[in-house]
Amino acid sequence: MRILFVHNNFPGQYRRLLKYIEDNPKLGVEVNVATLKKNEQKYKAKRVFKFQPHRDATKGIHPSLVSTERAVLQGQALYGTLLKSKDKSFKPDLIMSHSGWGSNMFLKDMFPEAKLLTYFEWYYHARGGDAEFLSGEKNDANDAMRIRMKNTPILQDLAAMDHGQCPTNFQHGRLPEIFRPNVSVLHDGVDTEFFQPNPKVKVKVGEHVFSAEDEVITYVARGMEEYRGFPEFMRMVNILQKRRPNLQVVILGNDRVAYGAKRQDGKTWKEAMLEELTDLDQSRVHFMGLQPLPVLRGLLQITRAHVYLTVPFVLSWSMLEAMATGTLVVGSDTEPVRELIRDGENGVLVPFFDIEKQADTICHILDNKADYEPLKQKARETILNKYAVKDLLPQYWQLIESVANGSQI
Repeated sequence: MRILFVHNNFPGQYRRLLKYIEDNPKLGVEVNVATLKKNEQKYKAKRVFKFQPHRDATKGIHPSLVSTERAVLQGQALYGTLLKSKDKSFKPDLIMSHSGWGSNMFLKDMFPEAKLLTYFEWYYHARGGDAEFLSGEKNDANDAMRIRMKNTPILQDLAAMDHGQCPTNFQHGRLPEIFRPNVSVLHDGVDTEFFQPNPKVKVKVGEHVFSAEDEVITYVARGMEEYRGFPEFMRMVNILQKRRPNLQVVILGNDRVAYGAKRQDGKTWKEAMLEELTDLDQSRVHFMGLQPLPVLRGLLQITRAHVYLTVPFVLSWSMLEAMATGTLVVGSDTEPVRELIRDGENGVLVPFFDIEKQADTICHILDNKADYEPLKQKARETILNKYAVKDLLPQYWQLIESVANGSQI
């Protein structure tokens, strides 16, 4: 089977599937990739089609059309790259694409006989969504229009696909009801053999070496931003430090905004929080940036509590990886988290905005370590039973084959 993977930052969500294909040559898959020129990640592929839009959205265009024009430019860029390819015989049997950017928008026109299996991460809602959650106020008419129009390339993908995939029930429920029957809920999975408990591990953080005996809490996110509760986390840490003189805090993530809007004053959220929290003991807060997976795993193995806060939005892999490692997750009481964590059974839920409650909860955990051991075991069992990559990848391949041969309804 000849597959064309389309992802701006390939391999992205296809990383685990790609390894499954590499480890199973009898599947007979020819991997081809279309990705942005600036993508420097390493992977194996028969053909690689690098593309880049020739310009950004038109200056002064209606604000509600900016994301749509950018998507069209992305689709045009890949379409043009494929047209200019010297390999005129290339025809994929299956196209697997990540929806939203617009890169795959015109591929059904170029390859009408190919099946299209599209990965849907997020469908935008102006009312009751992520943006209103943060502000606590209804979006005004202009914002509501802009947010609705961000779905334009996604709707094009929903109309063009042969079938879709969505990682969680919460995210699936955001899609328009008419399309949901043709989109399977199937998570990418977690490597539960890699992410597993090891209470004897030690992790070097700067000049420190931490173990499970130390009073360490962790926070992990792609970017330090409102969507992942970074301001609330830092304010909670400021409270905790006054109560816990031995507390050490380790933060993984880049000093940028990956999701949501940037600050209007031009500062990063890290800069803003360090300015706001003037009495914060920064010697006990360790910013490590992005780290390799073994470092993440080590931190998850030793932490007393892993804090994961998120608005109602895409659920992070890191939360599932923490649960697989047998980590006690203190998660926000929001829809995507509640899908996996049952408060007091396999983790702990706290209000997103209530930093005092968060601090009280962390203190109780630190003072009553033994009481939370069963929750950590249940957290790992949750991932083993429903999200283990070794079990999900065969299901994933079954879905791929059924879409490719046209049997998927």
